[in-house]
Amino acid sequence: MARVLITGCSTGFGRAAAVELTKRGHDVVATARRLSALDDLDVADRIALDVDDDVSVAAALAASGPVDALVNNAGFGVNGPIECVPIERAKQLFETNVWGAVRMMQAVVPAMRERGRGVIVNVSSVAGRVATPLGGFYAGSKFALEGISEAAHIELGHFGIRIHLVEPGFFETSFSDNASGFGVDGPPYDELAAMWTNVDSKLLGGARPGPEVVAAAIADAVERDDTPLRVPVGADAELVIATRAQLDDAAFEATMRATLGFTW
Repeated sequence: MARVLITGCSTGFGRAAAVELTKRGHDVVATARRLSALDDLDVADRIALDVDDDVSVAAALAASGPVDALVNNAGFGVNGPIECVPIERAKQLFETNVWGAVRMMQAVVPAMRERGRGVIVNVSSVAGRVATPLGGFYAGSKFALEGISEAAHIELGHFGIRIHLVEPGFFETSFSDNASGFGVDGPPYDELAAMWTNVDSKLLGGARPGPEVVAAAIADAVERDDTPLRVPVGADAELVIATRAQLDDAAFEATMRATLGFTW
C-alpha cells in the first residue's frame, strides 16, 4: 500500500484516480483548491491545495506527511488562436500546468531521494505530443511538462524515483467546460472554430469514454515499476501519437487534414 497525493481532485481524472487508487487499497490524499469540493470523496485525507502558491504547497505537504507517490493532475485549458489569447491568461495557464507540477515535484523529491524510492505521475495529454489549432498554449504547457518529465526521468531514476507521463486523448470530463475561449466567436477565426468543433467525434466514432480509463492508467503507473515513461491512453491518443511518430511534419499534416476533412 502506498500513500498517494493527487492534485486537482475536484473533478475529472483526479477525482477518478482518487477513487480507483482507494479501491486498490492505497492511502490517498486528495487535494483541491476548494476543500468543499472533496467532501463526498471517501479517501484517507482531504487537503486544500493551490499548486500555484508556495505557501499552500508547503502547508499541504506538512499536513499530508511523507508520500510514496505524487500524481500531478491539476490543470486547466485555454482555447483560441495564438493571436487572440491574452498573454496574462497564457501565463496563468503555464503557472498551473507547468510550474504547479514542478512546484509539487520539488516539494516531494528530496524526501523520496533520501528514501531511495518514489513515483511521480504527471498527467499530460495527447496535446503534449501533437499541437492542434486553437490549442497552442495548452499544447505548449503540456509539451513543457513532457520535456521536464523526460529530463527528470533520467535525473531521478538514479535515486530510485520513477517518472511517468500519462497522455489521455478525448475523454468525457468537465475539463472543456472549465476552459477559457478567446477569439473564436467572430472573424477572422470563427470559421476555423466551427470547422474544428467536435473533431474528436471523427477520431472516436462515437461518445467519449469516461475518466475511469485514465484513472486505471494512473493507478497502474503508481503500482507497476515496468510502466514506460509515456503512457498514451485512449484509442485516439494511441492512433494520433503512433501516426505522428511514423511521419514527418508535412506527411502528418496531410494525413490529419485528409482524415478529418479539414480544409482551413
